[in-house]
Amino acid sequence: ISAGSSLKATWVDLLKSQNSREHRTDGYNTKNLVVRRGQPFRVQLSLNRELTPADKLSLRFGIGENPLKIRGSMMSLKPEREQDFNGWKISMVKKSGKECLLSVTSSPNAPVGKYTLNVKTGSHIYKPEHGVIYLLFNPWCEDDAVFMADEAQRKEYVLNDTGYIYCGSAYSIYDKPWNFGQFEEFILDACMYLLDKSKLTLANRRDPAHVARAMSALVNANDDSGVLLGNWSGNYSGGTSPMDWIGSVTILQKYYKTKKPVSYGQCWVFAGVLNTVMRCLGVPSRCVSTFNSAHDTEENLRVDTYLNESGEKLNWLSLDSVWNFHVWNDVWMKRTDLPDGFDGWQAIDSTPQEQSQGVFQCGPCPVKAVKEGDVYLPFDAKFVYAEVNADQVYWLVKKVNGRDKYIRLTTETQDIGRNISTKAVGKNKREDITLEYKYREGSKEERKAMERASSFIRPSGLVPRSGYAMTSDNNRVVPNSVVLQETGTKTGLKLEITHTEALHPGNPLELAITVKTSTPGSWTIDLTGSCQLQYYTGKVQANLGTIKETVRLEGKSETQIPLKIAPDAYMKAFSSLDDEVLILVTAIAEVKETNDKLTKETSMGFEYPPITIEMPEMAKLHKEFSCAFTFKNKLNIALENCKLLVEGLGIFKMTSFDQGDIMPGRIMKSEVICTPTRLGEKKIVAKLISNQIKGISSEKAITIT
Repeated sequence: ISAGSSLKATWVDLLKSQNSREHRTDGYNTKNLVVRRGQPFRVQLSLNRELTPADKLSLRFGIGENPLKIRGSMMSLKPEREQDFNGWKISMVKKSGKECLLSVTSSPNAPVGKYTLNVKTGSHIYKPEHGVIYLLFNPWCEDDAVFMADEAQRKEYVLNDTGYIYCGSAYSIYDKPWNFGQFEEFILDACMYLLDKSKLTLANRRDPAHVARAMSALVNANDDSGVLLGNWSGNYSGGTSPMDWIGSVTILQKYYKTKKPVSYGQCWVFAGVLNTVMRCLGVPSRCVSTFNSAHDTEENLRVDTYLNESGEKLNWLSLDSVWNFHVWNDVWMKRTDLPDGFDGWQAIDSTPQEQSQGVFQCGPCPVKAVKEGDVYLPFDAKFVYAEVNADQVYWLVKKVNGRDKYIRLTTETQDIGRNISTKAVGKNKREDITLEYKYREGSKEERKAMERASSFIRPSGLVPRSGYAMTSDNNRVVPNSVVLQETGTKTGLKLEITHTEALHPGNPLELAITVKTSTPGSWTIDLTGSCQLQYYTGKVQANLGTIKETVRLEGKSETQIPLKIAPDAYMKAFSSLDDEVLILVTAIAEVKETNDKLTKETSMGFEYPPITIEMPEMAKLHKEFSCAFTFKNKLNIALENCKLLVEGLGIFKMTSFDQGDIMPGRIMKSEVICTPTRLGEKKIVAKLISNQIKGISSEKAITIT
């Protein structure tokens, strides 16, 4: 062919295996090339003849519906002429005959998303098949806003596709294994669909803060038919109960297929899915659980809890609540939109709790701003600050002459926002990150941060804030004060709540309240104790029993009062609820001589027998191995309608096995045959659900060679 004939590209090889290894994207289960921004990748180009100096050759990367240079949505890169375009670079690595090897580096702040590549030579345009390239955030690139310096952290927060979400209560924290599965089939496509659905401008797609905020809105279905429909009603017919998921994969795959919200989620499901989405897009992300999280509806840093004269919590009075735990996410980035000092972890939350700028979305809020009390910073810092720092005020509701009177019992300043937890880097254990969110309780830095926050948050006088409370003047118990003081006592009164036997469903609940005094004198103490079943959102579902005792203590001493609940008192309520429930014990102590009052509440989880998983420690790629699950029902109740759910990323697709009823003392055995499709350390996760028990889970690791 003479040099005069027009130049045409005949083939483009995106060198997928080499590029994806270098970009650490070889895990993605897709035919297309996936690369991270700000990092070079290579393209092999075949032409119909040798390139001459007079030839015009450009590689064009377009994003969106109608890519245009002028809008910055079409990058036209000319290896021989214009080597830098909008921060993208191209260079010729080598030419031999009709072959060219090119190196392309996208801008470290390029918009993330799907780009279409074509090759323009003169007036001819060549469109390769599989010419769509996915461009992600790059925590390995120093110039990317999501750059993370530590390799072990990048492995955990970007590349790990399994983990744990911490649930339960501050008294009994347990780990829920969760499969994030950001590399599974269709997950990347689902994330790209969400990016398009978010209607983010091209400029905002460059910025991880905008992307994270948009994803926090789209993971819930509230405003925009996003991924998950929240449901806390206790009735999950017409969908999957939030207790029954063991990972994000099924949810995102179903959403991508139907483009309709998936039923149902509660906070850990929202956080699990959002974690998958952020890791999939290349933003370092972790699930964060806070125990005793305040859901404070008025941003006034106070949660009011109402008790009747038996010490039972009253749902119907409370406008705000304390959740036993709440799970959100932290994402890692530089905040170029804020003053210095607020880079690093940012809280985002996709559980639909409150609207922010008219949409159910939350964050990104710098964790540093929460710690320092800089609650005026975007986004939603007041809300996150209140979740971990509110004070809890207990009110006793008494009937006086036929009207409700509210008596303030206790102000608890240290109970909210405890044991803030995430999975440790590189280890299968819990890491406590409370000190990243707040200074030590009672330290002078903590007081300073509290005062700073209070100057931006409208403080309210201590008036009971229920929908029914009278606010006549004689009811205003306490003058306005910004920083509430911990209730002090003249007797050094303390209460502790424990269980004395394992809390197995079907057994009596053996609980105990310990009353302590520490100052000289003879003290007469009226103790009221109650036991209730509640959801993790703090909503009481059943009253199980109460006690009233008067105890006498001398000086520094203590006494233990048992509180025993028989199985018939709770099993009916326990079995009829479709959620995991907690045992809530509330105690009120009043010292007759000094009129001191103290309230204490503790939530405890039930304890269940384990599932054991047996399988080899090693297996070979594409070679079958067997995995056996055993469960012995050591409870003295039958477990009805048992289902075993099993999923192992890269080993075994999510499957559910009906196991019927498992009688007391009986053993369930089940076996699956697995064929590993990916190398490295993989995990099998198993979960047993029944009418009585919502989630016994277990996991085991295997190395595929």
